Amino acid sequence: MFRFTPDIVRPGSDLSKQMTASSSASAPDDSLLRKSSLYREFLAQREEILRHKWLKSEEAGEDIGFEAALVDWIVNHQGEWKRNRR
Repeated sequence: MFRFTPDIVRPGSDLSKQMTASSSASAPDDSLLRKSSLYREFLAQREEILRHKWLKSEEAGEDIGFEAALVDWIVNHQGEWKRNRR
Protein backbone atom coordinates (compact mmCIF):
# COMPACT_ATOMS: atom_id res chain seq x y z
CA MET A 1 0.00 0.00 0.00
CA PHE A 2 1.30 3.44 -0.94
CA ARG A 3 1.45 6.12 1.76
CA PHE A 4 2.21 9.79 1.53
CA THR A 5 4.99 10.84 3.84
CA PRO A 6 4.63 14.19 5.59
CA ASP A 7 7.41 15.79 3.55
CA ILE A 8 5.71 14.93 0.23
CA VAL A 9 2.58 17.02 0.88
CA ARG A 10 4.06 19.67 3.12
CA PRO A 11 2.81 23.23 2.51
CA GLY A 12 4.71 24.84 -0.30
CA SER A 13 5.76 21.54 -1.88
CA ASP A 14 5.17 20.97 -5.59
CA LEU A 15 2.42 18.42 -4.88
CA SER A 16 0.70 20.81 -2.48
CA LYS A 17 0.76 23.55 -5.11
CA GLN A 18 -0.63 21.18 -7.76
CA MET A 19 -3.43 20.02 -5.44
CA THR A 20 -4.37 23.62 -4.59
CA ALA A 21 -4.33 24.70 -8.24
CA SER A 22 -6.46 21.78 -9.42
CA SER A 23 -9.03 22.17 -6.64
CA SER A 24 -9.42 25.92 -7.17
CA ALA A 25 -9.68 25.49 -10.94
CA SER A 26 -12.59 23.06 -10.62
CA ALA A 27 -14.42 24.92 -7.83
CA PRO A 28 -17.81 26.31 -8.91
CA ASP A 29 -18.54 30.04 -8.80
CA ASP A 30 -20.22 30.55 -5.40
CA SER A 31 -22.03 33.71 -6.49
CA LEU A 32 -23.82 31.80 -9.27
CA LEU A 33 -24.79 29.08 -6.83
CA ARG A 34 -26.18 31.58 -4.31
CA LYS A 35 -28.28 33.29 -7.01
CA SER A 36 -29.83 30.01 -8.15
CA SER A 37 -33.52 29.77 -7.30
CA LEU A 38 -33.17 25.99 -6.99
CA TYR A 39 -30.37 26.39 -4.44
CA ARG A 40 -32.38 28.98 -2.48
CA GLU A 41 -35.34 26.59 -2.45
CA PHE A 42 -33.06 23.83 -1.18
CA LEU A 43 -31.79 26.07 1.63
CA ALA A 44 -35.34 27.05 2.62
CA GLN A 45 -36.42 23.40 2.76
CA ARG A 46 -33.31 22.46 4.71
CA GLU A 47 -34.07 25.19 7.25
CA GLU A 48 -37.63 23.90 7.67
CA ILE A 49 -36.41 20.32 8.09
CA LEU A 50 -33.90 21.41 10.74
CA ARG A 51 -36.65 23.33 12.55
CA HIS A 52 -38.89 20.25 12.34
CA LYS A 53 -36.04 18.09 13.68
CA TRP A 54 -35.64 20.40 16.65
CA LEU A 55 -39.39 20.37 17.43
CA LYS A 56 -39.69 16.57 17.11
CA SER A 57 -36.54 16.06 19.18
CA GLU A 58 -37.96 18.29 21.91
CA GLU A 59 -41.20 16.26 21.86
CA ALA A 60 -39.26 12.97 22.05
CA GLY A 61 -36.87 14.20 24.72
CA GLU A 62 -33.90 13.13 22.59
CA ASP A 63 -32.34 13.83 19.21
CA ILE A 64 -34.39 11.99 16.58
CA GLY A 65 -31.75 12.45 13.88
CA PHE A 66 -31.85 14.24 10.56
CA GLU A 67 -33.05 11.26 8.52
CA ALA A 68 -36.11 10.63 10.73
CA ALA A 69 -36.96 14.33 10.70
CA LEU A 70 -36.54 14.48 6.92
CA VAL A 71 -38.85 11.54 6.26
CA ASP A 72 -41.47 12.81 8.72
CA TRP A 73 -41.34 16.32 7.25
CA ILE A 74 -41.66 15.07 3.66
CA VAL A 75 -44.56 12.75 4.49
CA ASN A 76 -46.47 15.17 6.73
CA HIS A 77 -45.51 18.74 5.83
CA GLN A 78 -43.74 19.20 2.50
CA GLY A 79 -46.87 19.47 0.35
CA GLU A 80 -48.44 22.18 2.49
CA TRP A 81 -45.12 23.99 2.83
CA LYS A 82 -44.74 24.10 -0.98
CA ARG A 83 -48.31 25.35 -1.48
CA ASN A 84 -47.73 28.15 1.04
CA ARG A 85 -44.45 29.17 -0.63
CA ARG A 86 -46.11 30.02 -3.95
